[in-house]
Amino acid sequence: MTPLILTLVFLIIFVISIFINVKKRRAAGITGLKSGLSSICLYAVALINVVGYWFDVLGIASWLLTFGLILAAAYFTKYLPQYHDKTES
Repeated sequence: MTPLILTLVFLIIFVISIFINVKKRRAAGITGLKSGLSSICLYAVALINVVGYWFDVLGIASWLLTFGLILAAAYFTKYLPQYHDKTES
């Protein structure tokens, strides 16, 4: 019963965080796929681990895929837009 409740809480928070991420990107005027690849990779890590838990496939393939996606997310941070503080002169 506890894994089911935790998974439902995860899914609710997961969907809400995707909506918040998309809303903030639109408000900032950020377009394009490259700047969103870091977030997409990290969301994929979360989904892979939950699916792996439920289908009992948390083996080496899951670990390698998770590690590869984390490395890809780190690599794609170079495409994130640079924010400048307007209070600095």
